[in-house]
Amino acid sequence: MRKIVVYELLSLDGVAENPEEFFGWDDAMDANLAALIATQDAVILGRRSYDEWASYWPGSEIEPFATFINGVAKYVASSTPLDREWATASTVDGDLIDFARRLKDQPGGDIGVHASISVAQALLAADVVDELRLVVAPRIVGSGRRLLDGLPSLRLRAVRSSTSPSGHLLVDYRLNR
Repeated sequence: MRKIVVYELLSLDGVAENPEEFFGWDDAMDANLAALIATQDAVILGRRSYDEWASYWPGSEIEPFATFINGVAKYVASSTPLDREWATASTVDGDLIDFARRLKDQPGGDIGVHASISVAQALLAADVVDELRLVVAPRIVGSGRRLLDGLPSLRLRAVRSSTSPSGHLLVDYRLNR
């Protein structure tokens, strides 16, 4: 069975919205991301993330993510047709949770959830996420959508943690069931 892996960039106070406004980047974070995406052959995105990314990533040369996201199968949680075309993108067929469960049962690599706060929250609440991989910036933002707001109690087990040269925490958790 495949794993669903949520990868999020957060501030120390849990804000996941608009990380480009408070995030720095360094080589350790690049290596962390490269190792993560090397195991993934599909991603699930929310509609807002899809629309933003479909206008940015096809022309980007920021590696290793540009090659990955432009080539990987992208499933978009949306009730309406996609306005922008982007290679290997399609809308989720039916209910997001049922779709994610069916996708996990198919052969293949890990399934990533990147940047899509509402998708990550829905999948975490439905207990279909296997791993939560966080990069936590050494900054308190104060306001914005937080990844973990509104979720039920979840038991996590830390499986890896390190600090990047720029002070970002790289923390991987497995969900205990």
